[in-house]
Amino acid sequence: MSTVDDMEHAHVIVLFGATGDLARRKLLPGLLRLFEAGLLEESRIVGTSLEDLDDERFAKLARDACEEFGPKGLDDERWAPFGAMLRYVPQTAGPHALAEAVREAEASLGVDPADVRRLHYLSVPPKAALDVIHQLDEAGLVERSRVVMEKPFGTDLASAKKLNARVHAVFDEEQVFRIDHFLGKEAAQNILAFRFANGLFEPIWNRNFIDHVQIDVPETLGLEGRTAFYETTGAYRDMVVTHLMQVLAFMAMEPPTSLTPGPISDEKLKVFRSMRPLEPHDVVRGQYTGYRGKEEVSDSSDTETFVALKVEIDNWRWAGVPFFLRTGKKLAEGARIISIAFKEPPLSMFPAGSNAGTQGPDHLTFDLADQSRMSLSFYGKRPGPGMKLEKLSMQFATHETGGSEAVLEAYQRLIHDAMRGDHTLFTTADGIETLWEKSQRLLDDPPPVRSYAPGSWGPNAIHQLIAPHAWRLPFERVWRDPAQPSRP
Repeated sequence: MSTVDDMEHAHVIVLFGATGDLARRKLLPGLLRLFEAGLLEESRIVGTSLEDLDDERFAKLARDACEEFGPKGLDDERWAPFGAMLRYVPQTAGPHALAEAVREAEASLGVDPADVRRLHYLSVPPKAALDVIHQLDEAGLVERSRVVMEKPFGTDLASAKKLNARVHAVFDEEQVFRIDHFLGKEAAQNILAFRFANGLFEPIWNRNFIDHVQIDVPETLGLEGRTAFYETTGAYRDMVVTHLMQVLAFMAMEPPTSLTPGPISDEKLKVFRSMRPLEPHDVVRGQYTGYRGKEEVSDSSDTETFVALKVEIDNWRWAGVPFFLRTGKKLAEGARIISIAFKEPPLSMFPAGSNAGTQGPDHLTFDLADQSRMSLSFYGKRPGPGMKLEKLSMQFATHETGGSEAVLEAYQRLIHDAMRGDHTLFTTADGIETLWEKSQRLLDDPPPVRSYAPGSWGPNAIHQLIAPHAWRLPFERVWRDPAQPSRP
C-alpha cells in the first residue's frame, strides 16, 4: 500500500518534453502556480527535450509560456524567484549529463541529498515513454523518485500488460503515477464529499432510487495535427478507458474504509471487476465528415472520432442501472457533465394538465469544469391558483464561494499529489488491465463507424442506444448566472 508524504521533502522535478505543447500550456504555468501558492518552495526544475537549449533560453521559453497561459501580471519581480529554479539539459547530452544536472540541483537545495525527492514527469509521446524509463535507470535516477506517465496506458490487454511489466522492471508500482487530469478537477473530488459526507444522498445512491447515469464529454475541437496519433487509438482508447471510466468509478464505488489512496484504489478496482464485458451492440462509433482524406488518414479509415456506449455494473448496488458514456470530436458544444437521473414516483394523484412528469425525471448534475458547478432539479408548484407544476433547480458554483481563489487546476493538483505520493486520483496497473480485459469483445469486433456532421451531437444511432431515456445534452435550461438571479 502506498503512503502519502507531507511536503517536508525538498524536490527536484525533471520535466521530460519540457518544450512541448503540454509543458507550455499546462505544466510550466502549473508549476509556477504551485510555487506562488507556497507548495513548491524547496524545489528545483530540470527541463529536458530534443531541442538544443541552454538554461537562459529555456527560462525565456518558460516565461513566455507562463505569460501566455499562466497568471496575469507576471512582471520581473514575480518571475525572478521561480525563474531561478529552472535548469535545462538537452536529450542529446545523454543520460549521464541529465544525472549530473539533477545532482547539481539537489546540491543547490542546501539539504542532505538523501532527503531530496525526485519527480520525473514524462510529457513525451507514448512510444518514447519506455525509452525515458530506461534512460532514468541508466542515469541512476530511480532511487528516491516517482514517475508521472501520460496516457495511453496500452491499447489492449496484451499491450497494457507488456507496458506495465517493462515499467515495473525499473520502478515499483507505488512509484508510478498514471495521470488522468479529469480526476484532478475539483468537481471530481467533490463527488466523494457529496456522496460520503451527506446523509441526504448516500442512502439513495443505488439502484432503488437511481434510474440511469450519463457521463458526457463532448468536444468542439477536431483532430488537426493529431491524426497520426489518433489513427492508432481512436476515441474509445483515447478517452473512455483513461478518462470516462475513471470518473464512472468515482460515481459507482462503495464507501472506502478511509479517504486514503489504498482503500480508494481498491474500491475503484472492484467497480471495474464488477462491470459486464462491453458488447459491440451496446456501442455506437462515429466519425465526423471530413476526417478521412486528411494527412495520414486513408479514405477508408475505420477510426472512430466519436463513441457512445452503455456500461452495466453487475453488483448489489448498481444491478439494472445503465451508465451511458459519450465523447467525441467536433460536436455541438464542449462540456464535461455527469448527470444522475432519479426514478420517478407515482404521479397519479396529480390532475391532468398539471405538468407532473412532463419535463423528465429529477436530475443531479455535476459540471467538471475547473470552476465546478452542481445542480439539483425538481418539480415545484407554480405560484397561483390550481396545481400547476414546473421544473426548478438548486445550483452551487465554486466561483461563488469565498475559497474559489484557492482552487488548483487539474494538472497543478496532480503534480502536487504525485510529489506527496498520493495515488488517490491516479490509475493503477490492475485497474487499467481490468478495463482492457472488459473491453476485449468490443476491440475484437467493433461495430461499424457511422458518419456525423461536424457541429452535431454524433450519429443518430445514439438515440436508439439510450432509449427509452434521452441525452441530457444539450440542456433545456441554462446554468444560473449569479448576476441574473432569476430562475433559468
